[in-house]
Amino acid sequence: MNVGIAYADKFKQTWLKLEVPDGSTIKEALEFSGLLKQFPDIDLENQAVGIFGKISKLDTKVVDGDRVEIYRPITADSETVERRDRNNDDE
Repeated sequence: MNVGIAYADKFKQTWLKLEVPDGSTIKEALEFSGLLKQFPDIDLENQAVGIFGKISKLDTKVVDGDRVEIYRPITADSETVERRDRNNDDE
C-alpha cells in the first residue's frame, strides 16, 4: 500500500511517497522510509506523530493513502517573542 511521510525541520521540508507492506504501523512506515536516518534529530520518544493532522500512537496501523506526519515541538522564548495584546486599540 502507498503512504506519504511528511517532516519539516527548521531548514528543510521533506515529503516522501513510498510503498509499505499491508498492516504496517506508523513506526514501521517511518523506519522503512529511511527518514529517521536522514534526520537523526527526530526523537520518536518525545515527538508526536500523526495521520492527516490527528495525533496517533506509533503502533497505529496505516492504510493506503495515509499521510504520516512527524511533529516538531513548538518552542517560543517568552523573552524574545513580542507579546500580543488582544485589547490593542490600534487594530
